[in-house]
Amino acid sequence: MSFATSNPVLVEVVRSGFVESVHRGAMVIMAPDGTVRAAIGDIDTPVFPRSSNKPFQALGMLNAGLEIDDTNLALVCASHTGEPGHVDRALAMLAAAGLSEDDLHCPPDPRRAAMNCSGKHAGMLTTCVQRGWSTADYTDPHHPLQRVIADTVVELTGEKIAAVGVDGCAAPLFAFSLTGLARAFSSAARTRVGEAMRANPWLVAGTGREDTLLMLAVPGLLSKAGAEGVHAMTLPDGTTVALKTDDGASRARGPMLVAALRALGASPENAAALEVIDGLGRGAGLVLGGGREVGELRVTREFEAELADKLG
Repeated sequence: MSFATSNPVLVEVVRSGFVESVHRGAMVIMAPDGTVRAAIGDIDTPVFPRSSNKPFQALGMLNAGLEIDDTNLALVCASHTGEPGHVDRALAMLAAAGLSEDDLHCPPDPRRAAMNCSGKHAGMLTTCVQRGWSTADYTDPHHPLQRVIADTVVELTGEKIAAVGVDGCAAPLFAFSLTGLARAFSSAARTRVGEAMRANPWLVAGTGREDTLLMLAVPGLLSKAGAEGVHAMTLPDGTTVALKTDDGASRARGPMLVAALRALGASPENAAALEVIDGLGRGAGLVLGGGREVGELRVTREFEAELADKLG
């Protein structure tokens, strides 16, 4: 099975007034009651959600019996930047479980505790120690912990797992639809995991990262990016957005997310937050020439019109 679709063009890359590239993608917007308010592109084909899956993995760990405080729980859900505060907390979690950095199965970046998934792996290992499960094979899909996580994903998404893969960090990865991602993310937002992430936005991502910026800009928002152009967010009113770019480009996520926020009427907290949102909507100045901004990423007029029509 593979991801293969031909979704509409949603984002344009504009350089000096000239459209030089485009990004196709899909987006689902789900109401708090679980009904689909807007479907743009193919929202039914299974995708690997990558790190947008981390809140579900964290819930699986809690279901397996993990005992952890909310601050460390936020790091378990993180795709962090490996800043000292992230690394030190991951190492402290391991030490408290009687383990070390060498027990992590995630690859070095440049060291294992600095790898963006180290919090998740530290949480998995801590769960194993607390339950008396083996730690040497904790990333094996047949390990008791991974079976609990898989069951949790099925329960949250309301779907069968379409495929099992290996994520970039070596942990098992489960495929399901964007609709399933939105449904699961909406549920996770109402749990202790969602509360921990919203209370610790810097731990979830890091300085200048999308998730941290969005959660700081819009109080009550829950946001979690994933590799290959995946993103999920739940607004304070419970409305949930899940998206993926066909080509896996992460740079197109910001404009798509901001377009959804604006169409849904979500308001930044203040002028500084509005500036952050505007920057994400332009692609955060990624179109440069001679060291200065000479263009932007922008959503297409057709995409904006479709959002307005379906949400208006």
